[in-house]
Amino acid sequence: MSNNHFKKANYTVLLLVKLHTAIARRLQKKFNASAMNLTIEQWSVLYHLWKRDGISQQELCNATFRDKPSITRLVDNLEKLNLVKRVASENDRRINKIFLTKQAQKLQEQTMELAEETLNEALEYCASGKDRSM
Repeated sequence: MSNNHFKKANYTVLLLVKLHTAIARRLQKKFNASAMNLTIEQWSVLYHLWKRDGISQQELCNATFRDKPSITRLVDNLEKLNLVKRVASENDRRINKIFLTKQAQKLQEQTMELAEETLNEALEYCASGKDRSM
């Protein structure tokens, strides 16, 4: 690979990181405006539980690309918000399964609508070719 290709690859990665950050900030603003007491990080955990409720904390680590202490902190905070509950595995008490509460299940539709709206705004922005931040 030539040095020029390497520079283009780096530039592409930087653009993707910037886009990801802008989308996450925009979605967080929408959560805040909707009076949701929820962070993007907490939402990402809920998102994976909405796809498959009752997975272990380790499975959440793998799905969200976070380490164990981060997932522990996120689950602790989600428990305080009454959005998830930990249940010790019947087969291995060292393993905690994480389950959604009814309150968390009620948030799914609203948060997913906001996420879809935000993604559509990002796509429109990218398609417009405008040179400004989201």
